[in-house]
Amino acid sequence: MIGGLFIYNHKGEVLISRVYRDDIGCLSTPYPSWERNAVDAFRVNVIHARQQVRSPVTNIARTSFFHVKRSNIWLAAVTKQNVNAAMVFEFLYKMCDVMTAYFSKISEENIKNNFVLIYELLDEILDFGYPQNSESGALKTFITQQGIKSQVRDKDEQSQITSQVTGQIGWRREGIKYRRNELFLDVLESVNLLMSPQGQVLSAHVSGRVVMKSYLSGMPECKFGMNDKIVIDKQQGKGATSDDSAKSGKQSIAIDDCTFHQCVRLSKFDSERSISFIPPDGDYELMRYRTTKDIILPFRVIPLVREVGRTKLEVKVVIKSNFKASLLAQKIEVRIPTPLNTSGVQVICMKGKAKYKASDNAIVWKIKRMAGMKESQISAEIELLPTNEKKKWTRPPISMNFEVPFAPSGLKVRYLKVFESKLNYSDHDVIKWVRYIGRSGIYETRC
Repeated sequence: MIGGLFIYNHKGEVLISRVYRDDIGCLSTPYPSWERNAVDAFRVNVIHARQQVRSPVTNIARTSFFHVKRSNIWLAAVTKQNVNAAMVFEFLYKMCDVMTAYFSKISEENIKNNFVLIYELLDEILDFGYPQNSESGALKTFITQQGIKSQVRDKDEQSQITSQVTGQIGWRREGIKYRRNELFLDVLESVNLLMSPQGQVLSAHVSGRVVMKSYLSGMPECKFGMNDKIVIDKQQGKGATSDDSAKSGKQSIAIDDCTFHQCVRLSKFDSERSISFIPPDGDYELMRYRTTKDIILPFRVIPLVREVGRTKLEVKVVIKSNFKASLLAQKIEVRIPTPLNTSGVQVICMKGKAKYKASDNAIVWKIKRMAGMKESQISAEIELLPTNEKKKWTRPPISMNFEVPFAPSGLKVRYLKVFESKLNYSDHDVIKWVRYIGRSGIYETRC
């Protein structure tokens, strides 16, 4: 599997080095130490490379370097074998998550201050290059935050650790207790759009995440249901008609693909389309999904660009909000591109503030809040310097950023239930919070 793991700073200096297999040192560079060969090869060919290295996998002398970068820190997994690349990157990202869970931020100073802890974590996470338990919640039960292993433990605690490391539920430890049982669920979506000047949708999709934060006692089992099209169709097949579903207001969405946290029982999802799981303690991402059909586009951008001779442009942009009037959109920003030979801009906007940014070659229009079913417009006169270039301005698309309090995909949480058989609390005793946040991804309109 993984032959070695190295952590570098931005200068190429090795901060952490752990070698699991001897074969990674057999590189062509003539250094006295075989381990140093692999270290120097990555430093020279990737960190200090003359050209920017875009690929996350670099092959040097039949040795593969899988690397990720966090701020100014490089993590590189080295191997000579034909390994599963996706699994290596999953391990590297998990390693980043574990370090973040222990000392919040991955930086050179934090790595130097916690190097004993990192070596201790690597001993538990990797065994002869094979990833083992990488859940921070399980690791924290037998590796303290100061990086010192607790030597005095009673037999019950030792048995709990053994069963957690070797058992099926490695993401949650037993014996968790809270005074108040709470469950937070956030539906976070990013809507991406490319629209023609005439208002035709050229491409659109929504990437979503269901993020949860659980403070539940014991080992509860949760069930989460959403308005998935397959679930609604199954219910209609059992006797409910489409008119009944329309009256109840339950509109279904078609999910193209989705991935789940390892705590989700996939067999139940395939058979019943219900998401059943024993939740980890604290923050975690329950699922990711993507949908391309029946997307609610929060805003429509209507551009009008008119060329007045060769030294003047008139631009008018209208934005319309396409959601309920009772809802408010926030953090709205519209970026209107301008030609490179722009000499001056005069802007008039009905709402918000607009400013020409010469460094970005764009007019930036910002609106703090905007209610649904409203519209606003901006007009600008752009003065151009005369040029000898015959090539016309390519007119880059108008981009938009925003945040809305609903899910553009139409996803709704139908139910969220909690069951705990051992402790004396039921689903009604759990305080639940559900929030929907829709944000713009690449939201562009050609002009």
